[in-house]
Amino acid sequence: MNTQQPSISWTAQWRHGWDTFWFTPTAPHTLALIRILTGAMLFYTHLIWTLDLAAFLGPDSWISTDTSQFLQQYNYTWSYLWYVDSPVLLWTTHLAGLGIFAMLTLGLYSRVVTILSWFIALSYCHRLEGALFGLDQINVLLVMYLMISPAGQLYSIDSWRRKRRSGSKEDPPPPSISANIATRLIQLHLCVIYLFGGIGKMRGVEWWDGSASWFTLANPEYQSLDMTWLASHYLILSAITHLTVFWETFYCLLIWPRLTRPVMLGLAVVIHGGIALCLGMITFGCVMLIANMAFLSPATTDKFVSRLLRGRAGDSP
Repeated sequence: MNTQQPSISWTAQWRHGWDTFWFTPTAPHTLALIRILTGAMLFYTHLIWTLDLAAFLGPDSWISTDTSQFLQQYNYTWSYLWYVDSPVLLWTTHLAGLGIFAMLTLGLYSRVVTILSWFIALSYCHRLEGALFGLDQINVLLVMYLMISPAGQLYSIDSWRRKRRSGSKEDPPPPSISANIATRLIQLHLCVIYLFGGIGKMRGVEWWDGSASWFTLANPEYQSLDMTWLASHYLILSAITHLTVFWETFYCLLIWPRLTRPVMLGLAVVIHGGIALCLGMITFGCVMLIANMAFLSPATTDKFVSRLLRGRAGDSP
């Protein structure tokens, strides 16, 4: 009897599972929809800086260039905005960046524009140290992984131009390994974020005694909907608190099985939707839901978009 046979078999199974997980070709439908929504989010969040551009990025900004460089000196970071020292150049680069984000949303020259969008968004993050939020980090996360994906092959001006040049109906883009790798990277990164979010919450007493959700909802700095009426419903507050910790901590395990995935995605909609509506962080809630879309199958996305387009075609005169 060969005692090495079980270990050899296990190794072969593990290698097969690894190859299947990472290198099974998949269709780009979900990534294409994520590209549209991420591009729109990048455009909107950077458009907001336009309201007071000089105060945030000008020579006399609240966080000066020297301060920004000092804060980032040990982080191996770089930003082209450190070298923008005139209002004209600042407005030129800012408007050009908005144009790049618009092109990403529309899917025009998608391959190049995705790389440029990542570079621009990351430069803003490095320059705006002190005004950085989780929203900006998730924006960069998504566009970074979109760089290696064929996200511009669908729902884009690029695909429309290819159809127009060919003069006939173009077949759907074939499944690709790069689409699967990009999807897996988004999924795994999201699992790590939630896992450490749950572990971090478990270090706080309020998350154990069930009062954390109350202190969050009652904080006037974040309050966009008055939910203080829940003060007399402690069991509800406690349930919200413990459900949030459970969901974040075990997301990395329960999001993978087909049986529990709809439950975890449904809780993502409830929790991030609640953050958006009740805590005034609409963009953060939305971008987290965009990231969670990586767990939607391409077939589901294709069915949803096709139904949406058919509905719009039916509504048109």
